[in-house]
Parts: sequence; C-alpha cells; structure tokens
Amino acid sequence: MLSFLKDEEKRTVLFLMISLPALIVSFFDMGGFPVNLAWIAILLCGVPIIKEAVMGLLTEFDIKADVLVSIALVASIIIGEIFAAGEVAFIMTIGAYLEERTVNKARAGIEKLVHLTPTTARVLQEKEEAIIPANQVKQGDLLRVLAGETIAVDGMIIRGQTSIDQSVMTGESLPIDKGEGDEVYSGTVNQFGTFDMIAQKVGEDSSLQRMIRLVESADAGKAKIVGIADRWATWIVVIALIAAAATWFATDEIIRSVTILVVFCPCALVLATPTAIMAGIGNAAKYGILVREGDALERLSKVKKMAFDKTGTLTFGKPTVVKIQSYDPQLEEADLLELAAISELRSEHPLGKAIVSYYKQQKGGLPQQPSAFRLIAGRGVNAFYNSQEILAGNEALLKEQNIILPPELIQSAEASKTKGSTLIYLALNRKPLGFIALSDTLRPDTAETVDTIHQTGINTLLLTGDAAQAASHIAQIAGIQDIYADCLPENKLQAIEKYQQNGELICMVGDGINDAPALKTAHVGIAMGGIGSDIAIDAADIVLVGDDIKEIPHLLQLAQKTMKTININLTASMILNFAAIALAISGILNPVLGALVHNVGSVAVIINSSLLLKWRNVK
Repeated sequence: MLSFLKDEEKRTVLFLMISLPALIVSFFDMGGFPVNLAWIAILLCGVPIIKEAVMGLLTEFDIKADVLVSIALVASIIIGEIFAAGEVAFIMTIGAYLEERTVNKARAGIEKLVHLTPTTARVLQEKEEAIIPANQVKQGDLLRVLAGETIAVDGMIIRGQTSIDQSVMTGESLPIDKGEGDEVYSGTVNQFGTFDMIAQKVGEDSSLQRMIRLVESADAGKAKIVGIADRWATWIVVIALIAAAATWFATDEIIRSVTILVVFCPCALVLATPTAIMAGIGNAAKYGILVREGDALERLSKVKKMAFDKTGTLTFGKPTVVKIQSYDPQLEEADLLELAAISELRSEHPLGKAIVSYYKQQKGGLPQQPSAFRLIAGRGVNAFYNSQEILAGNEALLKEQNIILPPELIQSAEASKTKGSTLIYLALNRKPLGFIALSDTLRPDTAETVDTIHQTGINTLLLTGDAAQAASHIAQIAGIQDIYADCLPENKLQAIEKYQQNGELICMVGDGINDAPALKTAHVGIAMGGIGSDIAIDAADIVLVGDDIKEIPHLLQLAQKTMKTININLTASMILNFAAIALAISGILNPVLGALVHNVGSVAVIINSSLLLKWRNVK
C-alpha cells in the first residue's frame, strides 16, 4: 500500500475516488455524520494545492492559479462553507490530473543512443591485435574492423574493401561500398570484408558522440508551453482580490467576498486546455497516431513548414528492382534476371536479397543454386552455373576484371542513375550482358498527401542523407520543391534551426536514428512507428503507429481544430466567471451556489471538448 501511495498519479486517482462520494454525501446532507464529509476532499485534494501554492510563493515567488484557489479554500473554511471549499479543491485536482496526464514523462532515447556506442576496438600494435576499450583509442591509432563489427571511431580506410551500413548516421537504406581512402564513421556497421583504418576523430569528437550531444541539447532547448491558467494567474489573483476587497468594503458582507473568490477560481479555465488536448489525442489514436507530448497538438497548429526524411518516410526504405536492361539482343530480360538471381542467391547483401526476392515474386520460386559462389567485398559477387562464370556487381568490379562496358549500356545506366537508382551490372564469361536497376520506391499516398498538406497552407521540405540525384527524383514525384541532400544529422538540425530562426516553425517527419536530433529540434517531431528506430520514436512528439503518412493532413487539421476548441472553452469559461462575479457582488450567489456554477462551467467545457473525439474533416 505504501508503494502505491508513493506513485503520485495513482495517489491522485485514489484521492479523487474517495473525495467524490464524500462531496455527494455532503451536498445532500445524507447519513447524519457528525462532521461534514467535504472535509475529506479538503484534506485529500485541497491540502496538496495549498502546499504547492505556499512552496511556489516562498521559494520562487511564483504566482500560479493554485494561489487563488488556496485563498478561496481558506476563506470558505473560515466562514464555514465547507462544501464549497471541498468542491473547488476536487475540481482543481481533476484539472491538474488531466493536465499532468498530457505531459510526457522522462524518455529513454538518449540512453539508447549511448548503447549504440561501441565499447571496444581492435587495435594493431606491432602486427598484433589487441582489444582495448573504445574510449582509449587515440588519434592516429591503426584499427582493424572485422565483418559484422561496429566501427568504434571516425577514420579512414587504408587497407581493404567492404560495404558499410551507415543508416545510423545518414538514414540511407543501402550499404555504401568503401575502399582505401574512404571515410568511415563511429556507430556504423561493417557488413562484409575486413579492413584496416587509421583513427582520426576519437572520443567526444566522433560522429556518434556528436549526435548524442545534438539530441541532448535539442531536447533541453525545446521549451514547454505553460498552461493558460498559470499564464494569466497573476492577473487573475490580483483582480479577484481587488473585487473581493471592494465588495466587502462596499457591502460589509464577508460572504459575498468569499463567493467572489470561489467563482473566480479558474476551474473551467484549468480544464479548458487539457480536456480538449486529451480529446484530440483520443481522436488521433483512432487513426493510428500516437501523441506522446501533451502540448504537441498546440505546437503543431503553429507550424509553417513540414520537413520530411526520404528513406523509410516518403519511401518504403527497402530496395526493389525497378528496371532490367539487357544489352545482348539474344538475352531476354527474364533471362538476365534469372542469371542475376542465381549469382546473388547466397549473397547477404541487401541488393542481392532484393534481386532474389523480386525473382521469387515473378517466378513463384527460388532460382537454381550456383555451383560456386564468392563474395567480393565492396564490389559484388562471382558465381558459377553450368560451367559458366557470372559476375554481378558495381562498375569497379567490372573495371578490375578488365570488362569494358559499351557506350550504349553506359548511356542507359546514366539515365537510371539520374532517377536515384543503384545499378548491378552483369557479365557472363567476361562479356557484359546488361544491368539491373534497384531503387527505394515511393509510398503510394505520398504525392496526394504532400498536395493536401500544401492545400492547408503549409510548405514542405525534403531533408535526406541520400545523394542529390536520388533526392531530386523522389522530391519531383512527391511534389516537394525545397531539397537538402547528402545530410548528416547535424546538417538536418542546422537546416531546421535556420528556418525556425527566421520565424518558420518546422514539423519534422522521420524514421531513423539519424533523424533524432532533427526530430528533437523541430517545433514538432513526428516519427514512423512501424519501421522507425526506437531512438527516433523516443525523440518524437508524435508517432505514426502504422507508418501511414496519408493521415498527416488529418493530424494538421485536428491540431487546428483542437486550438479552436480550446479558445472557445477559454472564452466561454471567462464569460461565465465574470457573470458569476456580477451575481456574487449583487448577493444572488452564495458560496455553495458559486461552487455549483463551477460545475456548470466545467461540465460545459468537458462536453465541448468531447466533440473532438469523433471530429474529422470530410473534405
């Protein structure tokens, strides 16, 4: 039981559950208890409010809405209006509880980034290998990285060839072929060959550590929106006290002054924002949208530009065959595909797997097994089938084998490259046959979604780690005009900061670890929940659980509708408050009736907010 009471949220729910029947018994004067049961609500709900108000005043001289509530509570108790005091405490506790429910708790995103940091490195010392802690690697050290290992520091390859999975840094869906003289980054994964590298950026200077710092600084810099009641609290307290004092001075009736304090308590005002936001969150959840930050909808209603990552966000994030080009007139495209599938059948490379998967879709089964297979790291594969040699790989592979590509094939290949495709060239018995183009494909709803976003008055932007050609091709199809290509995490963050410094608040949509700093820095971050990394999801304010970007326009419209509902709630609650004050000054309302007016205003706010639950723009 003690552990249960230590949990603030559970304790608040328990206190509210106990206080409600006590207030009902008090109002209808049931049971003939010797003590007014409204004292239960005062002790359980009111005392924490008074304590919080006193602590805020003494430690920071911070005047919030609970200061006026505390004054009204104490004044009501002094004149014997116990039910009024208990009812105000109960309503304010409900408002605070709902507001707390909309505030996101501490997240584990940065911890997960830290867990990606390699703990050891393989250092070459006098031709011997020694495994040492990664934080002890010094600039200039010679490191060896085996297949499957994570690279410990930034550096340059001096011996060997391989393919590197750089998705942690750039978000690129395909591994990048690397050879001597190429740079490699900490946190990225060596997929195939063994290579030696010289350490260049170590410790806190490495790429992964820089990204961790970016996420931390961006999270600290995103200010939380202050509740509307607390924002106006000073004026509310001053006006309430002046009105109560003036009424007491003019009428010499303390009960009227206390009634003013009771009706001036911003109960409906406190409920206006959290109830609307919770209803908006409930609406979003029906469409596969998880709103993780309470004020995310409020912030989303103010964005002027939406930035998209490419791979895994606008696209599916997986390579697929988009073109088969045969150079040999005697060789059909289906035959070229079969040779490619045979050669790649034992390959673990994502491109090879994509070719085999495409063949399986077209033919309904797997290709024949090659009689021999050899992986050439960073280049491609070499296989034998029916005593014939098949080479499948990049241009460097064919060049090393002294296989010259004909001009017509090169021209066709360049056309595919301009569309962002990656090419696998094929040769049979050292004779070039053609190529297979693979590309990440656009989600079917992307162009329509972008167009609808533009219709809401929000511009779009593409931020991607992919090369300029691939980025430009996807942006053109999707209808996005502004493009930032070849982006590392800090480049995406800098682009967003530039726009926001010029007054254009950004909503960032991404899925990868490399998007985490941008998601944090943006005014609102939206992560893809299905294929997105845990770190991107933890960094985001909103998550698309089903990766369905076509619901983004509804989310934008819902945010605007939620803000309209909040404004209506605020306006209506203020009108009701001032009307109740006029009635209290005239003596028509007493503290108990004033407390009931609170109920009317609070219920009206809740009903208006609940209309958001089923709202959807049918256009």
